[in-house]
Amino acid sequence: MNAQIPVSIYSPGFWKYYLVQMRPYLFFVSGIAGLSGLALNPHFKMNTVSSLFIFLAFFFSYGFGQALTDCFQTDTDKISAPYRPLSKGILSIKNVKYVSIIGLILVTSILIFNNMYNMLFCTLSIIGLWSYSYFKRNYWFAGPFYNAWIVALLVIMGYLAGSGTPISLQMNPDILIVLSITFFSYANFVLIGYLKDITADKQTGYKTFPVVFGWNKTIWIGDIILLVCAFFYFQYFPYSLSGAIFGVMALVFGISGQLYAHLTRTKSEENGAFSILCTVRSFLLWHAGIISSFHNSLIIFCIVFYLLFEIIVYFRPMNAQI
Repeated sequence: MNAQIPVSIYSPGFWKYYLVQMRPYLFFVSGIAGLSGLALNPHFKMNTVSSLFIFLAFFFSYGFGQALTDCFQTDTDKISAPYRPLSKGILSIKNVKYVSIIGLILVTSILIFNNMYNMLFCTLSIIGLWSYSYFKRNYWFAGPFYNAWIVALLVIMGYLAGSGTPISLQMNPDILIVLSITFFSYANFVLIGYLKDITADKQTGYKTFPVVFGWNKTIWIGDIILLVCAFFYFQYFPYSLSGAIFGVMALVFGISGQLYAHLTRTKSEENGAFSILCTVRSFLLWHAGIISSFHNSLIIFCIVFYLLFEIIVYFRPMNAQI
């Protein structure tokens, strides 16, 4: 059988396949994390061209970062996610790296333009993305938390970008609470997300938590992380009725996903999708509650934003993959 010849970067078809590799349904994760940082800043105004560009930078950053990360773990993806263009050989690693790095440079340029201190945090995030696969492969205790600090940086970058001045480093004390919620809720997504790749990770030598300790212990750790998220959220939020509603919805989805993973008779990769998806839903709803607590005018935006996520995730290429 002849090897697949990668699509040329100059071909219109390249961008269709690259979009699949980016996972558009997860753009919402980075988008709402960055927006929560923006919402914390008293100078932030959503109805400006600058804010729109900042938000779009955050929205697309997940896709560029995910595609770059995938370049370093094609061995396990060929087994667990054979549908992806990199796994099939439709896209070359070289071209995906090239486009992803350019995309990340464009995204970071927008954030740095709005606050020069973002240069430090953007650099840290890119280093984190580049090195994540190493920690995932070799240290079972590091993967979820190593990935989570990268995403948590989006909150800081959002806050700084919304300062209204390119040299402001003044911080809102509430940012520490938001960082904690972002960090733990994303860590849970990563941890539970590893359930879908247990077989592939075993075969390729990745020492993830589920590979080392199994399904049940992974879910118990997920329970603890969910409780930590709920503690931080309900201890300091909500400041509004909408914040309370979003928070309760986040908790309900989180508990539903954890219970399903505990009670399902067949504890296999195929049965992990619902629980994984619930961690994403919780992540989005925790942050929607934070945003609406500071900006009541964004309640409708948060609702529409979440519904768009549900629509797009419904049409993802493979239901077993998140």
